[in-house]
Amino acid sequence: MKKICYIVTLPMTIEAFFIPQLKYLSNNDFIVDVICSKSDTLQEKLGDRINYIPVEIPRGVSIVGMLKAIKTLIKIFRNNKYDMIQYSTPNASFCAVLAGKLSKINIRNYHLMGFRYLGAQGVNRKILKLFEIITCKLSTSIECVSYSNKNLGVAEKIFKDEKAIVVWNGSTGGVDLKRFDFNKREKWRKEIRDKYNILSTDFVYGFVGRITEDKGVNEILSAFSNIKNSKLMMIGNLEAIDTLDTKLYNCSVNDPRIIYTGKVDSVEKYYAAIDVLLLPSYREGFGNVVIEAGAVGTPAIVSNIPGPIDTIIKDKTALVVSVKNIKDLENAMMMIKNLDYTEMGINSLEFVKKNFDTIKLNEFILSRKNKLLGIE
Repeated sequence: MKKICYIVTLPMTIEAFFIPQLKYLSNNDFIVDVICSKSDTLQEKLGDRINYIPVEIPRGVSIVGMLKAIKTLIKIFRNNKYDMIQYSTPNASFCAVLAGKLSKINIRNYHLMGFRYLGAQGVNRKILKLFEIITCKLSTSIECVSYSNKNLGVAEKIFKDEKAIVVWNGSTGGVDLKRFDFNKREKWRKEIRDKYNILSTDFVYGFVGRITEDKGVNEILSAFSNIKNSKLMMIGNLEAIDTLDTKLYNCSVNDPRIIYTGKVDSVEKYYAAIDVLLLPSYREGFGNVVIEAGAVGTPAIVSNIPGPIDTIIKDKTALVVSVKNIKDLENAMMMIKNLDYTEMGINSLEFVKKNFDTIKLNEFILSRKNKLLGIE
């Protein structure tokens, strides 16, 4: 049996994207370990066959914290003698690849979920880009989460084209079609709408994710302020309110048409409750919320950036708008109400089933791991 270790910064990344593939690998002759920061619930979610090792890896640029993490990872890697390590998220990847190189782990696989430096400015941007280049240079292989981000990485000279691939059609973990079950759409729709006193006849836009500037939240709030006879659900943590336009945000909190739900446990039900998903983000690795919404029959409006454009068929499953363009977003939001958005939702479902089913993706992931290890 081959030993593999997945390393990320936060437990929520494992929980959101990786658990199905980790369990699939552990059921197919892999000894699987997971490293991320401390969690009281992760081991239970991983099950008995997967070993969880808590290691604190700092967020942001912390030289002392990262050096401590690298030292700890070296000790773990040398003790466990992994056949392969796979790492995601910027800081965890930078620490893991350095520790892996120093520990003489031969297969160092970078699962690249996006480029954090694109959201930074000035010196900080240069530092983060350098970290990315070093991580890619020291990795023996790179798996990009989307084709458009792979092309961007090559164009930005982060890595060479021949070093990187996209597994199947991309995404981190695909969509669990048993969880995001279209057949339960009407039941879930009624449940959530009743909970928030939303009429069955109300047209509802929805946003799912971190409530922060780089997700396009300012543009959503501004565009929605000019749209009549509709409601808006903002689903997710209020992560960085200070990055939002203060006037816009304060007005939105007092607008009875706008509902802030906070973090929710059963996000699949909320996708079913809304009519259209909004993702006018500034940067994304992929845009998993788009395919999750599509799995329950909800179309989207996305910005024309690497990542989200891989999750849709333009004008068939989603509308595409220019990034940071409020008027463009407003026009698309008004337009989609007059289109057959129900048919777009069905198109989304079929597109997701064909291209992003977790079960199929896991088979490709297993094949990829075996190839890297020389098993097949």
